[in-house]
Amino acid sequence: MTVAPSSVPPGDPPGDDSDVPTSGQRGGRARRRPAADPSQLEQAIPVLRVSDAATSVAWYRRLGFEPEWEHRFGPGFPAFVSIARGPVRLFLSEHVGDTVRRSVVYLRLADLDGLADEIGATPEETDWQTRELTLHDPDGNRVRVGVLGS
Repeated sequence: MTVAPSSVPPGDPPGDDSDVPTSGQRGGRARRRPAADPSQLEQAIPVLRVSDAATSVAWYRRLGFEPEWEHRFGPGFPAFVSIARGPVRLFLSEHVGDTVRRSVVYLRLADLDGLADEIGATPEETDWQTRELTLHDPDGNRVRVGVLGS
């Protein structure tokens, strides 16, 4: 597959991007966002439906996630939040049409025992050569956490 390079708007000299609109801005110009970390240019990010983003962010903090950013179209509008634990990201959305309720996400973490001890859970051995535990967030989304090997 061939991807065409992005074009420069008429009147803007190549390389002068100080007034290029950033993603999501309407009416007005701003600086371009800093270049992304190359290791994060391609990744799958699950979107989980939540009813209260603040409550969900607090719950996911127990698992070591920290909020990166939040977007709302205006005061009182639903939130869309990015949370991360190292290179692992989840999107939490209050928007009704973004995804279904009670989804499942599988997290493979290096220190399952440390997390299990911290939250008071016990991992189980599986028939497929992993150790896992299953949690449910405040909205009923199932969060399966595992590590390879016994």
